[in-house]
Amino acid sequence: MKYVIGVDGGNTKTDYLVFDLQGNFVCGVRLGTCSHEGLKDSYEGSYREMKKAFDHFEKEHNIKVSDFAGAAFGLAGVDCPKQKNELDKVVKRLGFQDNFIVVNDGFLGIKIGTESGVGICSIIGTGTVCVGIDKNGDWLQVGGIGHVTSDDAGGNFLTAMAYRYVYDELYRFGKKTMLTEFILEKLDVKDKYYFVENYIEKGRAPSVEVNSFLFNCAKKGDEVAIEILRNMGENRGKAAASVMVNLNFDQPVEIALAGSVWVKALTKDLQDSFEETIKRHTDKKFTVRVVDEPPATGAILWALELAHKKVADQQTKTKIISEIKKYQP
Repeated sequence: MKYVIGVDGGNTKTDYLVFDLQGNFVCGVRLGTCSHEGLKDSYEGSYREMKKAFDHFEKEHNIKVSDFAGAAFGLAGVDCPKQKNELDKVVKRLGFQDNFIVVNDGFLGIKIGTESGVGICSIIGTGTVCVGIDKNGDWLQVGGIGHVTSDDAGGNFLTAMAYRYVYDELYRFGKKTMLTEFILEKLDVKDKYYFVENYIEKGRAPSVEVNSFLFNCAKKGDEVAIEILRNMGENRGKAAASVMVNLNFDQPVEIALAGSVWVKALTKDLQDSFEETIKRHTDKKFTVRVVDEPPATGAILWALELAHKKVADQQTKTKIISEIKKYQP
């Protein structure tokens, strides 16, 4: 019997999911990171960690690498051709010879959030990246490296901006914002003189908490919170527009928005700015969809596409999404 496998490899955990060729869940396992960037022995560590999963499938389910008709590896840290080539070698060492793909995990959102299987995915989670696959099969990634690629977005960045704008109000003639009282309370600051000292000693509050409050401030009309979100939307809109004009898409171009910040946004300020920015930089028509399905869904869909040589139909997509949401490692 033949199967497909989808791998969603993040910086903290990796999900390995096995489905049959009809899109039925067979088995899965969650292990630690397989990212070469997070392991002391780099690509050798990636091989070691991934091999644990395939050893598990062979021992517990009698499924060998040779039983997979398609495999998609969406991995953190695939940000340039050299990294992709090295990880291709890792996958081949595992026993895969063909019918597999190794991509940055950001590309998985395209397979989830588009009907055609081609388009753009803008991710804003802890970090940020924008990727695209066009009708010719060409790929492009914009950002994902950090400051040098102007990645002024992501949950960590959003939290940093909250603290920065509070400091601006206290010491740099910045606008008043509801964020200030909240941040000072988190730092246990009674006198602004101790802001920096307490920040150094205590550090930032959890991003989830700060960012949720920031979105609520924007919802209430706080100018600073809205400015932060709109600036981030503009930054991500430029990245998406760049992917759009540098690849060859039919119109309308399908854009998927993925990651916790996009999914949990409480106001339209971020998305409005994102779409307005794309329209300023290109006249191409596009559609936008927020994707909240698990990223591993995209890996399975891609693996099935490789096995069947065609994009999965909507009925199969719906079944896979349902199966993965029920899966609890």
